[in-house]
Amino acid sequence: MTINDRYETSHQDKPLIGLVGPCGAGKSTLAARLRARGYRVKHIAQEHSFVQDMWKRLVNPDVLIFLDASYAVTNARRQLGWSEADYQEQHRRLAHARQHADLYVFTDALSVDEVEQQILAFLETAPGEQDQAGGRV
Repeated sequence: MTINDRYETSHQDKPLIGLVGPCGAGKSTLAARLRARGYRVKHIAQEHSFVQDMWKRLVNPDVLIFLDASYAVTNARRQLGWSEADYQEQHRRLAHARQHADLYVFTDALSVDEVEQQILAFLETAPGEQDQAGGRV
């Protein structure tokens, strides 16, 4: 049973997907695309929080997806005007989320369509595990 199957057979809405990653990795773009496909998506601003598990405390998604990009690419995409130290600090703040991510996608060399397809393929093929209380494992 895949993640999507678990929700369809239980007559619940689609899984709640949390997106985390550094600024410029593609979270907002992918959130909009997944919402257009009927998914429930939360763009979690974990990269701005000093609370390491804010992603879980505020959202506790069924599926946590970490979108990543290099310092050079984040600057090219968003003209952030930040230093490499700022980028590294975001990664430090994202470490807990990365450790707990169900899917990690490095987006540098991928088009938006390719990133979306990787996520959709994951949702269609990944086992939909859940604990006895019905929450995320």
